[in-house]
Amino acid sequence: AILRAVVAMGKGGADGDVNEIVQQFVVYFYRHIRERNVYEIHSMYESSFSKLTERFFKDKPWPKVDAISHLTGDDHVFSMLYSEMYYRHVYARLQPTLEQRCESWDNYCELFKVILGTKINMQLPNSWLWDMVDDFIYQFQSYCAYRAKLRQKGPQEINVLRECDQVWNALGVLKYLQAFVDKSDIVNILKQEREGGDRSFTETDGYGYGKGSNVLRTLGYFSLVGLLRVHCLLGDYHSALQAAAPLGLSQPGAALYQRVTGCHISVYYYSGFAHIMRREYTLAAKAFNHILLYISRTKQFHTQTAAYEQIIKRNEEMYALMAICTALSPQDRVVDESVQKACMEKHADKLQRMAAGQLGGYDELFTYSCPKFVTPAPPNYDDAKADLSQDAYKLQLGIFMEEVKQQARLPKLRSYLRLYTTIPIAKLASFMEVSEAEILSLLMAFKHKLGGRDNLHFYVQDKMVHVCDARVEKKHGEFFASNIVRLSELTKEINA
Repeated sequence: AILRAVVAMGKGGADGDVNEIVQQFVVYFYRHIRERNVYEIHSMYESSFSKLTERFFKDKPWPKVDAISHLTGDDHVFSMLYSEMYYRHVYARLQPTLEQRCESWDNYCELFKVILGTKINMQLPNSWLWDMVDDFIYQFQSYCAYRAKLRQKGPQEINVLRECDQVWNALGVLKYLQAFVDKSDIVNILKQEREGGDRSFTETDGYGYGKGSNVLRTLGYFSLVGLLRVHCLLGDYHSALQAAAPLGLSQPGAALYQRVTGCHISVYYYSGFAHIMRREYTLAAKAFNHILLYISRTKQFHTQTAAYEQIIKRNEEMYALMAICTALSPQDRVVDESVQKACMEKHADKLQRMAAGQLGGYDELFTYSCPKFVTPAPPNYDDAKADLSQDAYKLQLGIFMEEVKQQARLPKLRSYLRLYTTIPIAKLASFMEVSEAEILSLLMAFKHKLGGRDNLHFYVQDKMVHVCDARVEKKHGEFFASNIVRLSELTKEINA
């Protein structure tokens, strides 16, 4: 009855072109948001919205907010929330125009200012709040790439870009993410939890049952992950890991990022990549090992979700990054046997090439698996033929490959050192086909690049290299457990 009344109240407005089922969706969605019914909001957001999209809006946009606002009494906050979903759908299914890119930025700015500047009384699902932060950064990334391709644009479009210099500005994006972190006081909340204080934020998944709105606190939490991602896209890996530090990735126990699959994967993908670029290969391997095991255990539960393809794509990218870690510094101690086996199956050829000192394998794996870096500064609009969309990627690839070149001969050196407990420098130099002076430089490079992050330890005394290899204890329990499971599966297949 309420639905019919609201729809009837809107007759004569702009709903002539809006499907009645879509009108019902909007009305019920608005009602559940007003009633703070998180369970129903989550159901409509994750399920109903996707089903209606597949049915009516597979290749066209949802109705604009002006066409449905009368159904919700022109509620300003709901209109911004609906617009956020509207533009996200445009980015996901269609090709956004410059006008839509600018409108989406304006909507995000307006919505974020309301959340930061007023006391809102809403409870929204964590998955929606994560998507809000995630797509905010994705649209920034997309705009930077779009803006850099001047060759494909006409004079009028270039003039609009020139005038809209504050739209999707890198400083503006960072400012909003940092504002959420500061205003929510999330860093102190997480610090108090680690020190044994009130754990209601994590224990209630951020909802804080009965303690008002979850929106600001949870957006502050997800903005830590957002800052990690943005700093990686800009090539500032120190700031990226610094931003993620309050999340306590190395701490045992439950955490909110584990409750949202997309967030969980992003945390470990970007932190692992930042560790690689900082030559912290063991830390990177630990991060990838954790999340690859998680995906292998849970991916069957996401086969029917819209995010499944993205999960699988990210999974393959992280195996490529794991291969890089393995080639630059063996990770027997920290990588699970099943992950090692899968990595070898996927990238056996490239691992062999990298072990032989060939740089092409590193280049291919990095290009396939790296983030889509952005150039934060606008291009020179007077040079209409410019295409700078690949400049940031080429810069980061150059930095990575320069590091790889310095380490190219270290895997071969390691393989010889593992064969001996003592070996004369002259003999080692002959094996490596270099002079004694060069072998000393390689040994110094080994210590500098991998010292403390490799299982192999050595020292030089009286023109003799003394090697003490920290042997890795084999995990016999895991070996037997995995083979018992395999035997059980084979027995079932035979009996069937």
